[in-house]
Amino acid sequence: MYRVWNFITTYSILLISGAIIALIWANIDPHSYHHFVEYPLWFNSTIGIDIGYWEKAYGEAAHHFEYGDIERVVTFHYLINDVLMALFFAIAGKEVWEAVILENGSLRGKKAATPLVATAGGMLGPIAVYLGIAYFLGSTTFDAVARGWAIPTATDIAFSYLVGRMVFGAGHPAVRFLLLLAIADDAAGLIILAIFYPSGELAPIWLLLSVAASVIAFALFNWLPRHLDRGDQLRPKSTWMRKNLKWYPYAIAGCLSWFGFAQAGIHPALGLLPVIPAIPHADRAFGIFAEAERYLHDILNDMEHGLAIPVDIVLFFFGLLNAGVEFGAISEATWLVLAGLIIGKPVGIFIMGWLAAYPMRLGLPAGMRTLDLIVIGFVAAIGFTVSLFVASVAFAPGPVQDAAKMGALFSFGAVFLSFAAGKILKVQKQEG
Repeated sequence: MYRVWNFITTYSILLISGAIIALIWANIDPHSYHHFVEYPLWFNSTIGIDIGYWEKAYGEAAHHFEYGDIERVVTFHYLINDVLMALFFAIAGKEVWEAVILENGSLRGKKAATPLVATAGGMLGPIAVYLGIAYFLGSTTFDAVARGWAIPTATDIAFSYLVGRMVFGAGHPAVRFLLLLAIADDAAGLIILAIFYPSGELAPIWLLLSVAASVIAFALFNWLPRHLDRGDQLRPKSTWMRKNLKWYPYAIAGCLSWFGFAQAGIHPALGLLPVIPAIPHADRAFGIFAEAERYLHDILNDMEHGLAIPVDIVLFFFGLLNAGVEFGAISEATWLVLAGLIIGKPVGIFIMGWLAAYPMRLGLPAGMRTLDLIVIGFVAAIGFTVSLFVASVAFAPGPVQDAAKMGALFSFGAVFLSFAAGKILKVQKQEG
């Protein structure tokens, strides 16, 4: 397994720093914090905006981008969550694409079968716990929180890897199992976001713009040069395209795709995903965010390298703009999200992992015990980044959204549960 420590460490420090600052700020001076988060950066015109409208724009929840012949407001929150977080999801999508499509991808073949089945358990378990407890709390609570069922299905790849490495040791097969599960979980999470959490009224016809942008970029700048170079080992057309046009055609296609998603009513943070398959890519991958990939210089990997620092900064601001929840906001939604993660994840992963390994005869990786599935379940219960993101789109700004976000933040408690489970179940660390 190639080292991913440097990326994870940078990602963790910046994201956690932003979240901690947000929590402190929101609990010391909530008015100034929300003023900062909802500050209007741009209107579609400055004519006719009076003081009352200005105050409304950043005094209430205004992080939206309304389409039509009405005033458009872009806030700091919108800029990060709906525009710049598309870069983060593009990098995550690139890793999923590699894992699925490349010949040696980690989600291909029998080696991925058991983690994939366990992933299903890691999503169904939290949903069942979240909705089940909400149902028993009564119809009023259920109606208020039901839309947040997807929040506890998330697994934060970076933090789960970090904790899994410390609990199992870098060389333990359970760490690779955990990475496969987290990648598949994120892939499923992207699908859930697209289908169940539209950002506005659905207008699917606009998705044709995203598809067209991706197909045209692939045909003109990827397939055509390779087709013209067939039989020529020097590949002059492809080389000229890579050296002169570089990544610009794909960036333009990405902007068009993002706009198509926004107009279609699907969350625009997912808007860059259709373009990823169109970008020229090396025929090998080294694993999730692997350090060795910095030596690959195909256009897709070069784009990922170039986005590394900007995405780190975006994640800092994501934590800053989304984790600012007052502790007084804790309510039923907090405990439902937390229960879904720390109960539903371990139970679901263990049950489905056991079914895959034994009744389905798919087996477990050599050197991994059945009890390790429980520990993996606790590690995967760290929802954080994606859970925060889903909470921000599942609920309108207000008490329920704040309570759900607090549950996502509290999922860091799974770190301590992971170490405790590792000790109780006698995990043998394997350094590598």
